[in-house]
Amino acid sequence: MSNEVRRRKAGNGEDSIYWDKTKERYIGAVSLGYTPAGKRKRPKVSGKTKTEVRRKLRELKKELEAAGGRKVPANYTVAQAVHDWLDQGLRGREIGSIETYRSLTDVHIVPALGQAKLRELEADDVDEWLASKTDVLATQSLRMVHSVLRRSISHAQRRGKAARNVAEWVEVPDGRPGRPSKSLSLEQASAVLQAKTGTWIHVYVVLSLLVGVRTEEARPLTWAHVHTAPKDGAKPHVDVWRSVRRSGDTKTRKSRRSLAMPRAVVPVLDAHRARQQAACKAAEVEWDPNGLVFPSESGETRTALNVRRNFRLLLKDAGFANPKEWTPRETRTSFVSLLSDHGLSIDVIARLVGHSGSSTTERVYRKQLRPVITEGAEAMDQIFDHSPSSSDGGVAEPS
Repeated sequence: MSNEVRRRKAGNGEDSIYWDKTKERYIGAVSLGYTPAGKRKRPKVSGKTKTEVRRKLRELKKELEAAGGRKVPANYTVAQAVHDWLDQGLRGREIGSIETYRSLTDVHIVPALGQAKLRELEADDVDEWLASKTDVLATQSLRMVHSVLRRSISHAQRRGKAARNVAEWVEVPDGRPGRPSKSLSLEQASAVLQAKTGTWIHVYVVLSLLVGVRTEEARPLTWAHVHTAPKDGAKPHVDVWRSVRRSGDTKTRKSRRSLAMPRAVVPVLDAHRARQQAACKAAEVEWDPNGLVFPSESGETRTALNVRRNFRLLLKDAGFANPKEWTPRETRTSFVSLLSDHGLSIDVIARLVGHSGSSTTERVYRKQLRPVITEGAEAMDQIFDHSPSSSDGGVAEPS
């Protein structure tokens, strides 16, 4: 009869302690009602004495309270949490972004923290891990690996596999100094704009340097977003709607902007399109007016590595002694530098490149869904001669 008393059905949230003959241990349980499928929810602990079980029940109830009434698994590791986030928490994102996060995980997170049980991970562990990476990673990379860990634990919390997110309690230290970004001088920019005319990489550089398009915006750019002769009488412009999602939606409204082209860009793009059309005709393939502006040989979006390799070949052709010291992203910093040297307002430049600027810029930008921002094109027309140097779409020397 005493066993019957010990095993009476506990009320919701009530503790129950009983002796289990088969395990020869005391079992403690908390009744939490039923699952949507009708199964009773009773997380349990065990111990050799009732005193030990009562202590474990108190700890369990604290854990349940922190986890919203759910018992977190005891053996769920950091590696499992990060991989679950990579597999489930990034749906709809670009493959390239996912691969970047996966690489950071495999190289920097899993080897150091992967085997740690998530419920036992402490803020000190995360602090020590980040500190050990300060001589290896630049500050931005440190922030990225910390973000991956923090977001992975948040993902686990939402699924009842973590009670707390210790990654939110630590500050990211400064890492090793990154390679300082450089800008082309006016003379260097002029040489670059004359190199490899008639090739796709020349057009790519012209668009990036004179319009300020990001490399991740240029690589997936389609002809549907290029307007060299708008029918509505607007200035020639290009829509750059930066996206890190496979759906094509932009991450923020600032990333969606339409930029007027300097006059020098229009004939370069027109000539490039004509070459594409001629190549399709020769191959007896229909040219796609919505196709990629800079497709690879297989017709896919070019990789960042492919662009970087061709960009450095262009720099070599332009007479640069050390092309490997430059990256395609530095056409964008050069765009900003040239406009700044020319006297263009920093607020206007911030709007052109899609960065956060002053409160006035922010306020004005939010009122515009698809503005054709003309200031950059007008300034570039003044910096560089707008007359094409040849029929194949080159850019003339600055006057």
